[in-house]
Amino acid sequence: MQSMIREGALTEAEKARIQAAREKAHILYEGKLTPHRSCGVCLAETFGLPWRSYQALRRGGITGEGACGAIRAGEMVLGELLGPENPEDPVSERLKQAIQYYQVRWKEIEAKAGWKDTICNTLTLPFDDFKGTQRMSFCTSMAADAAELVAETLVRVGETVEIIPFSAKASSHE
Repeated sequence: MQSMIREGALTEAEKARIQAAREKAHILYEGKLTPHRSCGVCLAETFGLPWRSYQALRRGGITGEGACGAIRAGEMVLGELLGPENPEDPVSERLKQAIQYYQVRWKEIEAKAGWKDTICNTLTLPFDDFKGTQRMSFCTSMAADAAELVAETLVRVGETVEIIPFSAKASSHE
């Protein structure tokens, strides 16, 4: 099967749209310009999707024992945006390749960072206080990284990524 993932350099417009996704997720998770959202919720909102089911991804599936909610939310966003319209339809080759690309890129990030795995409790273990600023900063970066990678993946499979910029006026469940 021929790859549907476009290799090579991105245009300046594509880079700007990818950066817009990163910035919006950062704002939504960080909680300085708007109340803090969980990692999954901020990813859903970044891409203009209903956020309610993404609550289950908070802190690695609520318990901390599951995979990072930001990473999992990225997969769910790709599924929502690239998945079939009909529940009986098979998964498209485009979605398969997008998910594979996204997962391979996260494995590269994981290896470069030297993480043992991407379980929430493992990633946040180095931080003494889960509610502290260091852990919040780390997870803000994770959410922004996930949004950036989702946006890049969408661009590379030919999907137009339009991110509505954050607006403090419209910040309640954009």
